[in-house]
Amino acid sequence: MGNSVSAQKSGEQNKSASQYSAIIKSESFQELLRRKKSFILPSSIFFFVFYFSLPILTSYFTVLNTKAFGAISWAWVFAFAQFIMTWGLCILYTRRAKEFDVLVEKIKQETGGKNS
Repeated sequence: MGNSVSAQKSGEQNKSASQYSAIIKSESFQELLRRKKSFILPSSIFFFVFYFSLPILTSYFTVLNTKAFGAISWAWVFAFAQFIMTWGLCILYTRRAKEFDVLVEKIKQETGGKNS
């Protein structure tokens, strides 16, 4: 009895592995990866450059030490802009994720996957 259960599990794993191979080789899946990569890579680079600009500029340069308006310096304006940048990237990603979800549904339909 134990051998039949393990043989059944092995057969299911082989079936899953072949389905997975078919999915990753499909044109739709490759398109999904291209689109995700074309969004995530540049936005991540932009995020890190923008994020680390504040500590670098405040630590090694004096460009942000001047007053922007009133008692507020450019360092505070830049720090506040990081909140805006983070929310902006979150909104952009949420919009893009909807496009990614459409592609995922297309892949599921093409490969006979279960609908969520």
